[in-house]
Amino acid sequence: MLIGLIIGALARLVMPGKQSIGVIMTTVLGAAGSLIGTWLSYKLGYSNESGGFNVIPFLVGIIVAVILIASYLGSPAAAAPCAEMHRRQTE
Repeated sequence: MLIGLIIGALARLVMPGKQSIGVIMTTVLGAAGSLIGTWLSYKLGYSNESGGFNVIPFLVGIIVAVILIASYLGSPAAAAPCAEMHRRQTE
């Protein structure tokens, strides 16, 4: 889960604007992005023949996590808390 937190945090850092999601959802979406990104990298033919840190799957995981976070923020499940927070700020 630590990798999910790191991937999710980096994805949120790359995204423009403010994302109002919590640490748990950031970790879950980051972990999903990491798994999907690694799987996708290897399916597209990446192989880490030299050993060491897998940079390409890591970067692809961040890109996938950005897409997942953007999708989550556009979903109705995320819209209700955002609307409530916006209402509180404008009062």
